Amino acid sequence: MVSVAVIGSGSWGTALAVLLGKKGCTVKLWARRDELARAIARDRVNSQYLPGVMLPDTVSPTSDIAESLDECDAVVLAVPSGGVRESLALIKPHLKPATLIVHAGKGLESDTGLRGSEVISQVLGDEAGRACVALSGPNLAVELANDIPTATVVASANAENAAAAQSLFSSLSLRVYRSTDIAGVELGGALKNVLAIGAGISDGLGYGDNTKATLVTRGLVEMTRLGVALGADAMTFTGLSGIGDLIATCASRLSRNLRLGLMLGQGRAIGESLSDLGQVAEGMPTCKAAYNLSRKHGVSMPITEQIHAVLFEAKSPQQAVLDLMARGFKDELC
Repeated sequence: MVSVAVIGSGSWGTALAVLLGKKGCTVKLWARRDELARAIARDRVNSQYLPGVMLPDTVSPTSDIAESLDECDAVVLAVPSGGVRESLALIKPHLKPATLIVHAGKGLESDTGLRGSEVISQVLGDEAGRACVALSGPNLAVELANDIPTATVVASANAENAAAAQSLFSSLSLRVYRSTDIAGVELGGALKNVLAIGAGISDGLGYGDNTKATLVTRGLVEMTRLGVALGADAMTFTGLSGIGDLIATCASRLSRNLRLGLMLGQGRAIGESLSDLGQVAEGMPTCKAAYNLSRKHGVSMPITEQIHAVLFEAKSPQQAVLDLMARGFKDELC
């Protein structure tokens, strides 16, 4: 029986623990706060982050990092991008050689712009970075945990580890594909969150389907431009971790990033909106990282630039839309 440590007990980490537990894996679900781990263990449900979803008996919540990693075959990192580095530092002393590491987060480190696998390389060493696997796709946590059919992608420079992760996560409700383009898969999963904030702003302003279709289409162009500049394959962004995840996140009210944008579009302040959200919206730190990366690499990302202005420069959503619409004429496919 495969033993898995899931690091992170938010909605996404809990959903992955439920998926793996239903497959018969022995799962340790690590929570940073002891009171949260105790509550989940007592109630057999994560009422704070994934209410209504019962944990299989094979899932054991814990706040003891050493216990969670004891004899595990695989580690799944399901923490916000801002917590990846710290979480890796916590697990490093307890990590056994050849343990499969899967980064399931969808964000960029705000200050450095690094992808999860790049942070793994810095903290655990280049060998671990090359061996790790990224998981990303149109996988809203609540739907995944309730066995609603979907698909995802696992990517790694190590083909054997990608195949191992494919086998680990595959189920009758989750079809898993493989890729060698870990940069593209991680960037797709991260950058779509920025555009989901934009989609939410569009909804909050009362705009319609034409607006959202335009945002998604032109946003995909921006994702691909930056991805290629950072070494990704443009074709990856036409797949599940690109357009697939972009569609799901920009369309669903289950998306925290869309809900954040919705509140901003309705005129609510950023601080109030984040407080009401109650969980991390990865699009916000990733927007900062993407904006800085676009400037560093000379990549045109006008939608991302305007979302950045709304989030960090107190620009009104209405003015951001006007500035986008008043840009100079250009060819579409260039």
